[in-house]
Amino acid sequence: MFLDVSKPLDSPQARVLIVDDDPDQAAELADRLERSGCAVESCGGGARLERLVRAERFDAVLSDQDTAPLERFQPLLESPDPPALILLAGFGSIHDAVQAVRAGAADYLSRPVSDEQLSIALRRALEERRLRTENARLRADLGERFQLGSILSRAPAMMRVFETIQAVADTRATILIEGESGTGKTMLARAVHQHSSRAERPFVEVNCGALPDSLLESELFGHVRGAFTGAVRDKPGKFEAAEGGTIFLDEIACASLDLQVKLLRVLQDRVFERVGDTTTRQADVRIIAAANVDLAEEVREQRFRQDLFYRLKVVSLEVPPLRERRGDVPLLAEYFLNKFRREYARGVTGFSPAALAAITAHDWPGNVRELEHCLERSVLLAAGDRIEARDLPPELAAGAGSDGSAAISPDRPPLDALPGIRPLKDALEHSERELILSALRATAGSRKETADRLGVNRTTLFNKMKKYNLMDLEFDGEPAADDESGPESPFPRSCG
Repeated sequence: MFLDVSKPLDSPQARVLIVDDDPDQAAELADRLERSGCAVESCGGGARLERLVRAERFDAVLSDQDTAPLERFQPLLESPDPPALILLAGFGSIHDAVQAVRAGAADYLSRPVSDEQLSIALRRALEERRLRTENARLRADLGERFQLGSILSRAPAMMRVFETIQAVADTRATILIEGESGTGKTMLARAVHQHSSRAERPFVEVNCGALPDSLLESELFGHVRGAFTGAVRDKPGKFEAAEGGTIFLDEIACASLDLQVKLLRVLQDRVFERVGDTTTRQADVRIIAAANVDLAEEVREQRFRQDLFYRLKVVSLEVPPLRERRGDVPLLAEYFLNKFRREYARGVTGFSPAALAAITAHDWPGNVRELEHCLERSVLLAAGDRIEARDLPPELAAGAGSDGSAAISPDRPPLDALPGIRPLKDALEHSERELILSALRATAGSRKETADRLGVNRTTLFNKMKKYNLMDLEFDGEPAADDESGPESPFPRSCG
């Protein structure tokens, strides 16, 4: 049963541009579309068409082929969010229709166009555009899930870290980040800062393990002239430098017990004094601390104050070492390869199978930092257009086989057992099954409409449904079925 163009469209009001140099034809088409609930703009082509497509956003464009052929819209169709284009032809052929659809048109209709043809073509074009936009958004969302700032990961443990950061970033809550050296604790602290309302204010980093205790207190809180030998002038500390922003205290476990008391006061009361001064100063800063040792164990050994530990651990982030998220290694290796080939203007574009196997199988005791340095070295040494096993550090190259395998120790899982890695064929088939299932759900099980949306014929769809065990699924209480009898058409869309 055909849909009546006089009935309102199911979707929110669509903005449609009619391009036709015949005013009567354009007015008649606009009247029909307005009755269906569309907001319509008309033009006769030329300079006005150029101005409209540059300045306005349309959901669909209906263009007379003689007034403005498809070539006029090619830049528009290649834009990030193109409208659905329907061409109207006075003397169209099936060959013309196929060529137009292949070139990017949503449909091609021969005049005169009935209400039924117009309604079906427009609804289908708008729905396909909606699905395309939604898929782009989902892909963008998926990309965001795997990346936070400059941190990349697919590991479930890191996904939980990302989710926690996004939940607490725009608060004042103190954060403690624990993890081995080289796991990216500083990058995570920066990500928290960048996702907060303090992002425009300073991010100040202090490595508590890089300074002796006597200098660390002055570095954090500042000092006044004469406070100690060599203090020839007043100097503000890092807490003042971070005013309104974030201070990151790396290797917090290295702070002495005396200094920990002063840090506790800042956390509790948000006040401090410069060394040698009696003036109390306010500290409007977000505090993030990091440790590469187990702070709970440090508390048990009485090397770290328990009250400071709990003050720091308002929000706790555990960063797993790279050996526990091997699925991230190829992802990070690709990222660093691209980074360094651009930085050093090298023509390296990939990895040999042996090199990639060795990189993935390595334990990476230095974590992400070690991997980064390894890739920098390999990019510089690579003689060809890809990194070979011989370009890797000796401890990696020794374990690489020429066939793409890597030496696997008893406590190291094979590549196909690593999280995040699956055979390419299985991954592609899984994606194809999910896409078909989503289309079937969106069309309430209509095989014809599903085939149309996917751009395949019904025979192909039928075979794939059998392959993926989708034949007996029910949609709205009914099994998926063809909704129209008759021979299969070789053309996926109406040609008028």
